[in-house]
Amino acid sequence: MRRIESGVVRPGWEAEIEAQGLVYNRTHLPGGEVRSYWREGPFYDFSMAEVQRLEGAVAQLFEMCVAAGDHIVDNDLFDQLRIPPMARPQIRRTWEAEPPSIYGRFDLRYDGEGPPKLLEFNADTPTGLVESAVTQWNWHLFTGQGTDQWNALHDKLVAAWQRNLLKWQRRTGVRPRVHLAWTSEETSGEDRMTVAYLMDTVVQAGYEAIELVVEDIVLDDGDGRFYDPQGRHLDVVFKLYPWEWLIEDEFGPAVLADAARPGGTTWVEPVYKMLWSTKALLPVLWQLFGSDPVLGEFLLPAYFAEDAPTSWRSYVRKPLWGREGANVAIVADGEVLAELPGRYGVEGYVLQEFAPLPDFPGVDGSHHPVLGAWVIDGEPAGLGIRESDGLITDNLSYFVPHTIDHSPPRAARRPRA
Repeated sequence: MRRIESGVVRPGWEAEIEAQGLVYNRTHLPGGEVRSYWREGPFYDFSMAEVQRLEGAVAQLFEMCVAAGDHIVDNDLFDQLRIPPMARPQIRRTWEAEPPSIYGRFDLRYDGEGPPKLLEFNADTPTGLVESAVTQWNWHLFTGQGTDQWNALHDKLVAAWQRNLLKWQRRTGVRPRVHLAWTSEETSGEDRMTVAYLMDTVVQAGYEAIELVVEDIVLDDGDGRFYDPQGRHLDVVFKLYPWEWLIEDEFGPAVLADAARPGGTTWVEPVYKMLWSTKALLPVLWQLFGSDPVLGEFLLPAYFAEDAPTSWRSYVRKPLWGREGANVAIVADGEVLAELPGRYGVEGYVLQEFAPLPDFPGVDGSHHPVLGAWVIDGEPAGLGIRESDGLITDNLSYFVPHTIDHSPPRAARRPRA
């Protein structure tokens, strides 16, 4: 694994990536400066052996998460995970029924030396999909950098919709229409373009896809079911809106009640993803696998804050439901090394062993990558890399493309339409 400053900059690249869906490329800094989220020029290169090692680790981590889910449900650990009581029956039901589930993203610490380490699992509403599946792939094709890229995202997404929706159709006897919903509270365009891209994969899978704003979903007081503004029943809804928000909304109880009834709306991702999208998963995994000589290598020691060893002086404190680094604090030798503000933490914290992100320094300073390894329909599918100046990856990070087995550039090829 290495970071390469290629110096290759495509003419008109900013307009090109926006046309491909990366309309949220311009990052506004607190001081008023605007910079690009996408890094044009540098990239990370991996050997094929490293990619195979990452792929194997992701497959193992997913199996470990399944075992952790079984452990939580079988031992009724919902209180420890701070999961509200009203969600628990539906979590149990969906965990056993296995309704449609499409994607998730493991965030990993990796530097090419030793095994990758799990930082967290974004199992419910991960973003970064457009840049991972589309933008960096077209960059690879156009520039000719590298011989390949770990990027089977698009084909696997189409196949995942086909398999899951056909299973749903056979079970219900109804050919579903799929609504894909985003919240108007997110104004950068990232959520909407993620939904737009996923709509394309649904259509390619052979099903009708309809865009929907979460705030426009209608609950019929008469039958207790959900509809879009045109009066169409919501058969299957992909929601880019986290479950911990959804169940706290005014119509949250109705969502859970309707989903349990025959003919109710099926939500993607399913509510059982609350078992994985919380940082509380980390200490559960450590308890189950930390002592395993093989599987434990993929984990960092982690504990619920109240159970952490009193001798710990270096760790990362993470809120159970935090996002984009908010309320994360790094403590080194008993001193707070870095901390980000935010609105999370009242739900509780976990402490994870402090393993500093690797640094790939360049002429412009430090570069700390986090590897986002995607799972589609439970299988490893590709890689997206976010890079930060500091040790906490936040909403001011960059996205950097990657290659496999870099060699001198070939003749440029035009991207696929």
